[in-house]
Amino acid sequence: MAWRSQLSRNLKELRILFCQTSPSSASARSFVEQNYKDLKTLNPKFPILIRECRGIEPQIWARYDMGVERGIRLEGLTEPQILKALEDLVKAGFPYIQLS
Repeated sequence: MAWRSQLSRNLKELRILFCQTSPSSASARSFVEQNYKDLKTLNPKFPILIRECRGIEPQIWARYDMGVERGIRLEGLTEPQILKALEDLVKAGFPYIQLS
């Protein structure tokens, strides 16, 4: 999982959005609880923003060069699937906008 230490190589910022209480955000909350410390330790100066808002759909957004962003909806994904989605965002290497 060497890509985990390379977040800033392809990304400028990472944002994770979820609701503090909704069942649809449970896996996103769990992902943050299990992975934030490790990701931040490996990338101490890289901005990883956690945004909690009541009723929001869980999402992960990656910002690339020149302000280009790509987002992925996390509802219905398991924690390992969220980790894979993050890996795909990091390894993309080319920016484009898509909310899938």
